[in-house]
Amino acid sequence: MALPRPINPGLLIVLFLFVFLGTATVFINPIQTTYGIKGDEATYVTMALSVAYDGNLSFERRDLTRFWSIYQSGPQGIFLKQGSEDENRLFFGKSFIYPLLAAPFVRLAGLNGMLFLNVLLLSALFGCLYLYAATRMSSLAALLTTTGFLSASITPLFAVWMMPETFNLALVGIGYFFWLYKEVRPQQEETVPSKLLLGSHSDIVAALFLGLATFSKPSNAALILPLLALPLWQKNVPRSLRIGIVFSLVVAAGFGANALISGEFNYQGGDRKTFYDRFPFQDTESTFDNTGISVATDELAFEGWQHLGRNMVYFLFGRHFGLLPYYFPALVIAIWLLRRWRELTVVQGLIGTAVIITVAALLLLLPNTWSGGGGPPGNRYFLSIYPAVFFLIPIARSVLPGVIMWVGGTLFVAQILVDPFVAAKRPWQNAQSGLFRMLPVELTMVNDLPVRLNQRRSRVPYGESPSLRLNYLDENAWRPEEPGIWVAGRARTDIVIRTAPPVLALDVTLRSPVSNTITVTVDGSTQRVELQAREPVSLRLPVEGVHASGAQNFILAIETTEGIVPRLENSRSNDSRFLGVLVNLEAIRGEN
Repeated sequence: MALPRPINPGLLIVLFLFVFLGTATVFINPIQTTYGIKGDEATYVTMALSVAYDGNLSFERRDLTRFWSIYQSGPQGIFLKQGSEDENRLFFGKSFIYPLLAAPFVRLAGLNGMLFLNVLLLSALFGCLYLYAATRMSSLAALLTTTGFLSASITPLFAVWMMPETFNLALVGIGYFFWLYKEVRPQQEETVPSKLLLGSHSDIVAALFLGLATFSKPSNAALILPLLALPLWQKNVPRSLRIGIVFSLVVAAGFGANALISGEFNYQGGDRKTFYDRFPFQDTESTFDNTGISVATDELAFEGWQHLGRNMVYFLFGRHFGLLPYYFPALVIAIWLLRRWRELTVVQGLIGTAVIITVAALLLLLPNTWSGGGGPPGNRYFLSIYPAVFFLIPIARSVLPGVIMWVGGTLFVAQILVDPFVAAKRPWQNAQSGLFRMLPVELTMVNDLPVRLNQRRSRVPYGESPSLRLNYLDENAWRPEEPGIWVAGRARTDIVIRTAPPVLALDVTLRSPVSNTITVTVDGSTQRVELQAREPVSLRLPVEGVHASGAQNFILAIETTEGIVPRLENSRSNDSRFLGVLVNLEAIRGEN
């Protein structure tokens, strides 16, 4: 009698994580635990509630009341649009596919259902990636690689977002698994349903998933190209046509359904607005026409050539959105593949090309917001591209790549994932310490840096003629006060300065209450000065900056070696801050 086969350790871990995390999502308070609204949650949550309880996708007074009863505030940042056929009806300005899937879970468990769905999707993705990796390497190496790929990156953080980021991630990853598993499966495979994974039906499932991912986020469109090109390479035109037809029908059905609902194919086009503080139906005076900010996206233009090189550096190594700090395993796979370039397969070449095309399109079409907008933790637009990178892994025996993913990735994201709820709600805190401080700040996207979500530390006005706007990237300096800007002692602060019209130089006057060594860097030019107590020193540093989004952007960095606490030096002082240096700034324009 044959003994039963042991349970695969990777799938056992998937099951454990699903049960543990799924149970947690059901019993937490989703409002208190996730610290309220973040990102585009207002739109997707309202849509899911509308489908779950009203059976429609129109925004009405009852939707506003329902949201307010849950969050004790209005849907800050909700995207709405007028119907093209009936301007008195309002619809949601986002894709409906994720809220539609989430609606049954919401009906059963409220907002906890959306978090449960994210855990379910992430668990399914984990299982698919592990099964694929297990065909390329040993079970231990596959387990290390898969867990490192998902856990030693920013990926788990998005599971606490009630938005389609995890949904898009899972669609692409699972779709690629259905497409590729039959290409790499072991010869004797008895543990999976062969008709679904190993037959021609798997291509249809893959095309379906990628079609849904494209409707949810159109930037995913190029990820279908490898599925179309491989059969052509194999001279199997009918297979390529089947995949293309299914993919096209799914995408067309999504946009067609949107047109039937709202009267327009493009859910981001037409008369589309975002709303803060005041909302339609809030009172008799609040209407769609007299509230909100217009944010329609009807057309795109290639405007990113000017900053393409710079954005490529930011894309790879940026402090807030770069692959190095937030998707370190992707760089490990890229280097791993390049070292084994002689073994490169057609499939790997096709996938790599699709990833490059997708990234290039983002950088060219969205040069000032290619990370997804709204100050996300990491590049949320890359999140749905990320699983495609996993399928580039070569055949291997060593566990070293998986270990490197874990070690390198956790050096950056461990501090973030320790408390993902805080990190998701306050993303400006994620990059203000540790190795992040060594990476460049994305000056082409100052309007989308996470600090923009913190009103006390962003767009702080300073001076006149010209007026500067200060964005504090850390808590080592204080807002301007009557004597100037105080920088903490024994600390370094980075401040992004934004100004229009542009300036040629910045005069920096320093005064310290104690003898101090101060290092000042303006736009990459550095000067180091020794200050005597209470004796001012002035420096002039040139500014070139990065001209993006209608203004000049550059960084002021100041580092101190000493400081004092005024309250400890003078009993009449109530100032308990540890102060290092007082800074005054004067921007020098061209005519000066």
